[in-house]
Amino acid sequence: MDGSVVDRLVEANERYAAAFADPGMDARPVLEVAVVACMDARIDLHAALGLELGDCHTIRNAGGVVTDDTIRSLAISQRALGTRSVVLIHHTGCGLESLTEEFRHELEREVGQRPTWAVEGFTDVDQDVRQSLRKVRTSPFLPHTDAVRGFVFDVRTGRLREIKAQ
Repeated sequence: MDGSVVDRLVEANERYAAAFADPGMDARPVLEVAVVACMDARIDLHAALGLELGDCHTIRNAGGVVTDDTIRSLAISQRALGTRSVVLIHHTGCGLESLTEEFRHELEREVGQRPTWAVEGFTDVDQDVRQSLRKVRTSPFLPHTDAVRGFVFDVRTGRLREIKAQ
């Protein structure tokens, strides 16, 4: 099954490349914004936010968690590529709401090696957005922390709900 899906993606790329025209952009996002969001396949970030190719940097991971690697990407985005704003987007019905650190222990038992990363599961999506806001706003590596906003995307309605830091 996996091979057929990958083959389909490669074939789609062939069609894309045949009609591709270099847009003449560089790596600096036109809107000077970085979006950190969950990797959930139900969220079409560009469509949901009215974004076009080249508008933003998009950083996605399980839960839209602000990890050390997320901070690394944001630091590069801001310091080397000119972004000045950060948008954090978590969502309703996230798979991390049901995962705990027990997931790591199960993996360790199964494969014989402890993962070096934390699951970062949560039970309150609003509180997790507030925690993410704090992590970004207090990072010494990010020079632009005044324009950081957090939201919860409702996967049933497509609407964003802003979360204010406390």
